[in-house]
Amino acid sequence: MRDRRDRQAERAERQRLPLRKSLLGRLLTVSALVASCSVAATAWLAVQTTSVAIRQEQGQNLSADAKIYNTLLGYAAGHPDWNGVGATVRELARQSDRRIVLTTEDRRPLLDSADDTPSASSTASLPSQASAVVDPLSVDTVLVPDAVPVGADRVDPRAVGPFLLPAKERAALHRATARGVECLAAGGIAADVVQSPSGRPRIQFVSDATDRLLELKCLAVGGATEATATEQKALRALELLADACLKRQGRTGVKLNLGLSWARGSGQDGSDAGSSAPVPVPDTRITESSDEEEALKRKVAEDRRAAVAAVPDDGTAHGATKVRDSGYDRAVAACVGSARREQLTAYVATPALLFIDGPGAVSVPGFDLSPANTARIAGVTALVLTLTVGASVIAGARLVRPLHALTGAAQRMRDGLDTAPVPVGTDNEIGRLAAAFNDMAAHRIRLEEQRKVMVSDVAHELRTPLSNIRGWLEAAQDGLAEPDPAFLSSLHDEALQLQHLINDLQDLGAADAGALRLHLEPVRVDDLLGQVAAAHQGPAETAGVTVRVVPASGSSAPLTEADPVRLRQAVSNLLSNAVRHTPPGGRVTLRSYVTDAGDEVAVEVADTGSGIAADDLPHVFDRFWRAEKSRNRSTGGSGLGLAIVLKLAEAHGGTAAVVSTEGVGTVFTLRLPALAGPDAMTMAL
Repeated sequence: MRDRRDRQAERAERQRLPLRKSLLGRLLTVSALVASCSVAATAWLAVQTTSVAIRQEQGQNLSADAKIYNTLLGYAAGHPDWNGVGATVRELARQSDRRIVLTTEDRRPLLDSADDTPSASSTASLPSQASAVVDPLSVDTVLVPDAVPVGADRVDPRAVGPFLLPAKERAALHRATARGVECLAAGGIAADVVQSPSGRPRIQFVSDATDRLLELKCLAVGGATEATATEQKALRALELLADACLKRQGRTGVKLNLGLSWARGSGQDGSDAGSSAPVPVPDTRITESSDEEEALKRKVAEDRRAAVAAVPDDGTAHGATKVRDSGYDRAVAACVGSARREQLTAYVATPALLFIDGPGAVSVPGFDLSPANTARIAGVTALVLTLTVGASVIAGARLVRPLHALTGAAQRMRDGLDTAPVPVGTDNEIGRLAAAFNDMAAHRIRLEEQRKVMVSDVAHELRTPLSNIRGWLEAAQDGLAEPDPAFLSSLHDEALQLQHLINDLQDLGAADAGALRLHLEPVRVDDLLGQVAAAHQGPAETAGVTVRVVPASGSSAPLTEADPVRLRQAVSNLLSNAVRHTPPGGRVTLRSYVTDAGDEVAVEVADTGSGIAADDLPHVFDRFWRAEKSRNRSTGGSGLGLAIVLKLAEAHGGTAAVVSTEGVGTVFTLRLPALAGPDAMTMAL
C-alpha cells in the first residue's frame, strides 16, 4: 500500500508543472506581453500623432496669431479706445479665416468677428484662458515680431502719446536730417533717413564702420538732434511724473534727454543724486516762429545756468559725495518706466483679452500630460492589463483543465490502472480530443481483453491436442496401448490440428503485418466454388447436409483477379463453418454474381442452420470468438477461421459481411473487385 501511495504521489508531482512551464503560464505571459505592447504602442502612436498634429497646427497658426496680435497692438498704441477697431478685426478674420473676439479684462465683450452685436451669451463658449492680452504698455514679447523692437519696459514703441510731432515739426526735422545725411555722404558714409512712430526722422547707417567724429559733426550740422517744442513739453511732463516717484523714495529729481536717458549722477545721502548734464545746443536754424524760437532759447539758457550753478569747482554736485550710488540709476529707470506708462495711459486703448479660434468653433480644454492625465493614462493601462490577464486566466483555466484530465488519464493508462472516461465539454478542439481519447481508451481496453482471451484460447487450443498426444504416448510407453494403425492415425489427427492452428496464427500475423503474399491471377469464381464444394462433399454428407453450387446467371461467368489458393482458403473456411452449424437435412448454397454496379463480384455462402444472435453479429469476425462459449471441439473450430476470411478479403481489396436470422440461417458474402479489360475477354473466350 505504501509503495502504491508513493507511486501516486510521484505521479501527482509529475502532473503539477511549474507555472513558467505550463500552458496557462505561457498563455498569461503572452497575453500580458501582447496587452502591454498594444497599450504602449497605442499610447505612443496617439502621443506622437497628437504632438505632430499640434506642432503642425501651431506652426501654421503662430504666424497668423502674431500678425493679428501685432496689428491690434498697433491699433491700441495709436488710439485711446477700441471704438473704431471693428473694420480692422473683420479684415484680419477674413484674411486668417479665424474667429477673433475682443473682451475687456473682466470678459465683457468688445467685438466678435462672427457677431456684429456681441453679447455675453456669444462669449460664454470662449475658453477660460485667452490667446493673448492686447496691452501696448505691457507687450507679450513671444508674439511680437522682431521687426517691432520692444524696450526693457515692454512698452510698444508705437505708443508715443504726447511725443507725436505735428506736421510742421516733422517737416523741419526732415529737412535738418536730410542736411546731416548729405554731410555724411560727402564724408563717404552711407546713411538713410528712417521715420520713427512719433514722426521724428532718424539717421540709419548702412555700415557700422563709421568715423565717429565726422558722424557727430554731421548730426549736429542740421540740428536734427534737438528736441522740438512738442517733445520738450512731453519731456517736462514726464520729468514731473518721474520726479514725484523719486521724491517718494527720498531722492532728487532727474533731467531727461530726448531719448529718455539721463546724466548718471552720484550721491550717498540721496539729497542730490546728480543733475542732468547740460545739452549742447548748436545752431539749429529751425524757424517755426520767432516767439517759439525765443522761448526755446530762453529755456535752454536757463537749463545751462542751472546746470553750471549746480557744479562746484571740485566737479561734484552740491551736498553730494564723490562716491557714485548705483542704486540711484535703478531707481531712476524704474520711475521713468512707471512715469512713461502713466503718461501714455490716456493716449492708448485699455488692455483687452484676445481670443483666436476657428470660425464658429467652440474651444475645448486641451489634453496635456499633467499629473492628473498621467494618472488617468496609468489607470486605463492598468485596467486594460487587468482585464486582459483576467480573461487569460479564465480562458487558460478552461483550456488547461481538460488537458490536465487527459494527461492524468494517459498516465494512469500507462501505469496499467483503470481509467474513467475523460469528461467531454463543448464541441471544440479540446472536446474532440477528449472524445478521441475516450474512444482510444475504450478500444485499448477491448484490445487488451481480446489479447487476454486470445492467449487463453490459444493455450486451450494447444492444450487439447498436446494433452491427447501426451496421453496416448504415455499409454503406449506404459504398455496400455498398442501402436497400431488406429493409434498412429489418432496421433496424426492431433498433429494436423496443431499444424492447422499454427498455420492460421501465422496467416493472421502475416496479414496484420502486411506481409501476406498473394499471387494474383484471373480466376473464374464459379469454377473455384465447384472445387471447394467437391472438397467438402464427404464431410457434408457425413453431417447429413446438402451442398449445392448455383451457377451464375447470364452468358459470362463472374471473373476476378485473386490468389486462387487464398481465395479457396477463404471460401473453404466459410463452407466448413456453415456445414458445422447446419443440422442434418439442411443445405448450404454457394453462388457468385456481379453486382449491379458491375465493379464487384459477390460470393455468397448461405446455410439453413441455427443462425447467429443479433448481439453476436458484431463479433463474428473477431479472433477466437465462438458462439459456443464452452469451446467444445464438436461444435466449433479454433475461432480463427472467420477472422482469416476477413483478412484475406481485405488483402484482395474486398470486404466480408454477414447477415443472419436466428432459427432461419446465415449468409456470408465476400465482395471482390471484378476483373475488366483484355484479361476478362480472354477468360470469357
